[in-house]
Amino acid sequence: MNTERISVVIPIFNEEGNLPDLRRKVVTSLEEVGGDWECILVNDGSSDGSAAILDQYQEEDPRFRVLHFRRNYGQTAAMQAGFDAAEGDIIVPMDGDLQNDPADIRRMIDKLGEGFDVVSGWRQKRQDKKLSRVFVSRIANRIISWISGVRLHDYGCSLKVYRREVLKGVRLYGEMHRFIPIYASWQGAKVAEMPVSHFPRIHGKSSYGLERVFKVVLDLMVVKFLHKYSHKPMYLFGGFGLVFFLLGFLAFLWMFWLKFFSEIQLTGTPLPLLVVFMGSLGVISILMGLLAELGTRTYFESQGKRTYIIREKEPVQKVIEEELPQSDV
Repeated sequence: MNTERISVVIPIFNEEGNLPDLRRKVVTSLEEVGGDWECILVNDGSSDGSAAILDQYQEEDPRFRVLHFRRNYGQTAAMQAGFDAAEGDIIVPMDGDLQNDPADIRRMIDKLGEGFDVVSGWRQKRQDKKLSRVFVSRIANRIISWISGVRLHDYGCSLKVYRREVLKGVRLYGEMHRFIPIYASWQGAKVAEMPVSHFPRIHGKSSYGLERVFKVVLDLMVVKFLHKYSHKPMYLFGGFGLVFFLLGFLAFLWMFWLKFFSEIQLTGTPLPLLVVFMGSLGVISILMGLLAELGTRTYFESQGKRTYIIREKEPVQKVIEEELPQSDV
C-alpha cells in the first residue's frame, strides 16, 4: 500500500461524454495503488454539461474536488490551478479525454519509487492523426530535446508523475506545462520516461491545432532564456552588443579601404549607414543588458530569493553543555 498521498489533477473542457468512464477508471486505478488520494477536476470554462456532472461527483465522493473557472483559460492555467490546490506528496496530471489510461498511474508511481523525481509518459503507440498530430509532434519533440538538452520522446503527453517538491515555486504560463520535466532536470531532479497506453478520442473534439507547435517553440525559447540567462542577462544582451560593434567595426574598415584605396564613392554604398546602424544596435543592446541586470537584482533581493537550490540539508544538531555538579570525594 502506498503511504504517500496522491493528487491527480485533470483539466476538463467540454468532456461531458467522457466523465462517467473517467471517474470509474480513476477510482479503480487509485484504489489499486492504495493509500490516501484525491482527484482535482478543474473545469476550464466548459460550455456543455460538464460543470453539473463534476459538482455531482464532488457531492457523492469527497475525494473528488472541483474547481470552476469563470471562462476558458487553457490547459496550462488549469494545471497550475490544480497544482496549487493539490495536497498530495505525489502529483499526477493527466488529460480528461480518456486518451490517457489511469491504469498507468500505478506503474509510473512504482517507477518513481526507484529514486526518480519525475516520470514522464511516452505515447509510444499514439492513436492520433498521423500527419497533422503524430508527425508534427515528433518534429517538435526533437527540436525541444535538442534545444533543452533533456532527451524525451514525448513532451506533449499530459500523463506524468511528480514529487511535490519538484513543483514547488513553479509558475506556468502559455504552453509551459509540457516543459516541467525540463525545468526539473535543470534544477537537478532525476527524470525518467516510460511508455504508456494511448487511446483514440471517442467523445468530444480536440482543441489542439498546428498553431500550437509555434507557441510551444516560442515558449521553449522563453524557458531556455530564463534558465541560462535569468541570473546574468548581461551575458546575452552584452554578447549581442559586442557582435554588433564588431560588425560595425568591420564595415568601418571596409569603408576606410574604399575611401582611400579605391575609386568607389561612399555615397553610392550603404556602408556609412551600416556602420551607424550597427553601432546604435550595439549601444542599445548593452543598455538593455544593464537594465535587465538591475531588474534581476531587484527581483531576487526584494523577494529574498536565492540563486541556488539545495537538494538536502544536513540536520544541525545543537549540543547543549550542562554543568554537572561536582561530587564531594
